[in-house]
Amino acid sequence: MTALSANLQAVRARIESACLRAGRDPAEVRLLAVSKTFPADAVVEAAAEGQRAFGENYVQEGCAKVEQLAALGLEWHFIGPLQSNKSRLVATHFDWVHSVDRLKIAQRLSEQRAPHHAPLNICIQVNVSGEASKSGVAPGELIELARAVSLLPQLRLRGLMAIPEPTEDEGLLRSRFALLRTLRDQLNETFALGLDTLSMGMSADLDLAIAEGATVVRIGTAIFGTRTPLTESTP
Repeated sequence: MTALSANLQAVRARIESACLRAGRDPAEVRLLAVSKTFPADAVVEAAAEGQRAFGENYVQEGCAKVEQLAALGLEWHFIGPLQSNKSRLVATHFDWVHSVDRLKIAQRLSEQRAPHHAPLNICIQVNVSGEASKSGVAPGELIELARAVSLLPQLRLRGLMAIPEPTEDEGLLRSRFALLRTLRDQLNETFALGLDTLSMGMSADLDLAIAEGATVVRIGTAIFGTRTPLTESTP
């Protein structure tokens, strides 16, 4: 058994245990393997172990993998900050975008998603920690943005995403995950949007995220190992 295979099994077991402790069905939580900065060969190895959904943060790197591995029929999620000048590539190559935080980006993705493609699944990123440097719409501005995004053609608003500020205070971290769940529930109650996705939780905190209702956990390091930082140039 390779290291990656063992890591993947360990993460799946950790997700199952977290679900059982929370009184949840493990089938409710999807594992998104974050393959950014790792080569296509690593994705192929994970796919051979049954992993189907992969997350990428960098547009050019991600698009190259999508094209190279098209024959595998994988599901690709863009989870990084998205610049307007790269939205067409994302609209063309990816199945999901987790990091929409302003209407302009959503409008461009809608306009640039080809009619013959299935609607692009969208999560709105919410800044649940109030960090000035962190991407994401403020909770108080979410309702207006969600309503506008839900009306755009060629997009399907699926839910919310958050990357809380790292903290050793588990109670504080859980409260931020709980805030995202509350916001999702409020949108569903007010506008009947049918949002079914809470993209929250990473290698260090997936257990707490699952306890607060995560439906997608984004796991990279615990599967692929320590990554080398990559800075993508802007054309």
